[in-house]
Amino acid sequence: MGCLVGIDFGIKSTGLAYTDPNKIIATGLKNLPTNIVISYIQDYFKNEEVDAFIIGKPIQKDGTPSELENRIKDFILELKKYFPNKKIERHDERYTSKMAKQVIINLGIKKKKRSNKGLLDQISATIILQSYLDKKNN
Repeated sequence: MGCLVGIDFGIKSTGLAYTDPNKIIATGLKNLPTNIVISYIQDYFKNEEVDAFIIGKPIQKDGTPSELENRIKDFILELKKYFPNKKIERHDERYTSKMAKQVIINLGIKKKKRSNKGLLDQISATIILQSYLDKKNN
């Protein structure tokens, strides 16, 4: 039984999260420059069994896709090329950045470290993945 990998795609950097094998709890994994995410995931597969990818779907308040959607679709095509047998699902990521900022504040992280975009991306990926798990389990 493998885990799920959550992805908060960004043009410059991408946040990653993963679940436990029972798919109950999401945990932050890494934040990486987007151009090396695929190679990182390939290395990750050498040590971990992954069942599927859950990729954030940025939707505007009016329900239309965000400008980033075409870049995400290109990333998904690339992901499918390297991992053709892995399931890829999308999950609404509205407000995850705001929630991630609040988590960082609630954790008492100092102001200088709060400006770390990588930490925000990783927490956003974790929120996307946990939200997906919660929805599937309810």
